[in-house]
Amino acid sequence: MSTQNGDADTQTLPPQQQDDQPGDQHAMRPEPETIRPDYRGSGKLDGKVALVTGGDSGIGRAAAVHFAREGADVAVVYLDEDEDAKETKRLVEAEGRRCLLIRGDVREKATAEEAVRRTVEELGGLDVLVNNAAWQEVREDLREISEEQLRRTFETNIFGYVFFAQAALDHLGEGDAIINVASVTPFAGSGGLLDYASTKGAIVGFTRSLAQNLAKDGVRVNAIAPGPIWTPLIPATFEAEEVAKFGADTPMGRPGQPSEIGPAFVFLASKDASYVTGTTIHINGGDFMA
Repeated sequence: MSTQNGDADTQTLPPQQQDDQPGDQHAMRPEPETIRPDYRGSGKLDGKVALVTGGDSGIGRAAAVHFAREGADVAVVYLDEDEDAKETKRLVEAEGRRCLLIRGDVREKATAEEAVRRTVEELGGLDVLVNNAAWQEVREDLREISEEQLRRTFETNIFGYVFFAQAALDHLGEGDAIINVASVTPFAGSGGLLDYASTKGAIVGFTRSLAQNLAKDGVRVNAIAPGPIWTPLIPATFEAEEVAKFGADTPMGRPGQPSEIGPAFVFLASKDASYVTGTTIHINGGDFMA
């Protein structure tokens, strides 16, 4: 197996499966890499406050810890993964920054409003919003997608993004940023994730449109479209034998690590991206070249 630091050789994973979504990072083998040990912060986000949904593990945790290493305090919204959330808090505080944990369901508008309120009151403001929390279920036949599944997928993956953006807008201003996590799936297609891919396509449209809407206010809105990244959602979604092959069909022959996406969040949140809005950054090991 390749190491977790971006080696280009083929990576295989041990077969594994978790029973419940969104999944637990501490139960994964190997655990995902959140940040490279040699990643050096340079104060790009000094004094900033970020709010990250789904920040307890995977890509969200990577965003939170990279932000902290760059000088930001971070609020983390998560569903019910208390152990993973506490580890994210430990990692953020190890960087010398504050971390606020907020338990709640992003499908509820009240969760967004309460999370933003607490972030502003307890951390002193809000400069960066990362919409990351997601839900997916594999169904190979469109007719197998229940109304309940359809509603949960859309309510988590796009309704939640809108709710959090709405709640954040009164606190965002010139130079601030919203970063939405999309996916390779709406660009490449995914026959087994029809509803999920549809929500991710909606996120791209939402990102581009909100970027135009907020440009006059100096608020930048961008998206990141990950390919196959080793996160808890994978063993919590796919069968064990599929997990063992996860990412192996990309040109790079392996899944990516959250640590390989974290720096993109820093870029989009910082002044380095001062002339970047309405765009989508593809990080997918060559899975689809947009």
